[in-house]
Amino acid sequence: MSKHELVIRNGTVVDGSGEAPFTADLAIDGDRIVAIGSDVGDGDREIDAKGLLVTPGWVDIHAHYDAQATWDPMLSPSSEHGVTTVVLGNCGVGFAPVRESLRDELIDLMEAVEDIPGAAMHEGIKWEWETFPEFMNALERRDHAIDYGLQVPHCALRSYVMGQRGIDNETATKGDIQEMKQIVQEALRAGALGFSTSRTEMHNTLKGDPVPGTFADHDELFGIGEALAEEKAGVFQMSLTHREVPGEMGWMKELAKKTGRIVTFNLQQIDEAPDLYKEALRGLDEAREEGITNLRGQFSGRPVGVMMGWETSIHPFLGHPEYVKLMKLPIADRLDVLRQPETKARLIEGGELRTDALPKNAPIPAVFLQFLAAATKKMYPMGGGHDYEPDPSDSVAGRAKSSGRAPAEIVYDALMDQGGKGLLYFPLFGYATSRFDAIEETMLHPQTGLSLADGGAHCGAICDAGTPTFMLMHWARDRKRGEQLPLEFIVKRQTRDTAHQYGLFDRGELRVGLKADVNVIDFENLGLESPHMRHDFPAGGRRLYQGATGYRATIASGKIIFENGEATGALPGKLIRGSQPGVEA
Repeated sequence: MSKHELVIRNGTVVDGSGEAPFTADLAIDGDRIVAIGSDVGDGDREIDAKGLLVTPGWVDIHAHYDAQATWDPMLSPSSEHGVTTVVLGNCGVGFAPVRESLRDELIDLMEAVEDIPGAAMHEGIKWEWETFPEFMNALERRDHAIDYGLQVPHCALRSYVMGQRGIDNETATKGDIQEMKQIVQEALRAGALGFSTSRTEMHNTLKGDPVPGTFADHDELFGIGEALAEEKAGVFQMSLTHREVPGEMGWMKELAKKTGRIVTFNLQQIDEAPDLYKEALRGLDEAREEGITNLRGQFSGRPVGVMMGWETSIHPFLGHPEYVKLMKLPIADRLDVLRQPETKARLIEGGELRTDALPKNAPIPAVFLQFLAAATKKMYPMGGGHDYEPDPSDSVAGRAKSSGRAPAEIVYDALMDQGGKGLLYFPLFGYATSRFDAIEETMLHPQTGLSLADGGAHCGAICDAGTPTFMLMHWARDRKRGEQLPLEFIVKRQTRDTAHQYGLFDRGELRVGLKADVNVIDFENLGLESPHMRHDFPAGGRRLYQGATGYRATIASGKIIFENGEATGALPGKLIRGSQPGVEA
């Protein structure tokens, strides 16, 4: 028996199929799995995985590394969390196609929608493209640690074809629609994995206007959908206003039926209507009864969590007149002032959180800050930890009630924790009942898919790229405030299920002939670091970052890219061009 390049010995294999774990060796040659069993032969390099999990690499289908991919070969932090494939270009924002005169417009859109520092993008992006295929080629010339696929973003497409009319959300003409369709077809032929659009009121430009495509009529959407249907390729991804999801089901079902392609949308619980997600699930049930199985809801594995600290994009004192005076100070100087007892006294005077002095150039709308400041029952001091399903008694409101202290004082002390680096966790979606029941019900539905980790995005407010690690830790090991779920189910949810949704049948399972994308995990010691702010983007741009512990090895295309938490320097990642065939079972 010939030697293999790499053999993983005696691991507990959770193969991504949903079947029960089993003990086996796994052999890899090149970028493929070549043997699984008890007698696979020797390896030039061997990893002893006794007592460890061996899983497929995670496939994350909702990321925003479109800019970061031009300067960061690691696509961090996703690769640190065992992700070996990401899909970019979600939510209608991206950087191609683009005319030279509109480059800054697309950067501004990405900054506004995804909270990626504009200065970092201006410095980091080296424009080498106009068309979408040229963008693909430009990224392909760069080295990366993991595989990535691209989608055509509606904002860029509309701006490219319609110019200012598209930016201003004017109605597209028949000629506009035909040109957009042709560009999407060209992209699909070059290997784009789909098309994305945004129809949510939450996505606005830096000026506060709805992003291009928000109000696109059905003629435009279905015209673009024809490109996917005619090419028999690609996913149609969209972000919708949550409360309008049930009302959008009719045309989305029709789009899925007419195109034959997967049509996927965000499906989450919201505070203003905690049971509304159930209507969307019933709509998916009705679609399935009609034979429409390619309409799918996207859920997040934990609540979309807004992180609030002195250095983040938002915190409860942002609109306080005392804090507004300090906003232009460098963070170190600002903290010096905030530590002064008299500053604290002025910030917490009256005991309630004030939002009446929010400046016009604030990073969030005043109404959103007012909503956050009033919802102290959903603010949770993190204290250096990361409990994402906390008990209501641990909230600011709960602590105020039990201690008799004012909410503003509790918030201030939480932010001053850890030398002024303390954070508050605010579960924005998926926690209306202070439990994960809605997430669990959505996760168990047959027409939903794990998504919305948003790696690379919301750099100053959200830190959910560690969701793949969280999925194993919380749902299969640590959950106390509800039922845990089988490990094999959680693994399948973020490997085979996510891969197959985008036509990537060559990965997502540990099976002979498939890609050698593998994680070796110390399950008992798998952990998340506390979220913290880094300034490692171009131009010193900031980003919230959360690392992981417990990954003994992450293997992408047969190469070890991380070992014991350290990058090895291997960069085997490739641009994925189109759907990828699997092998016979």
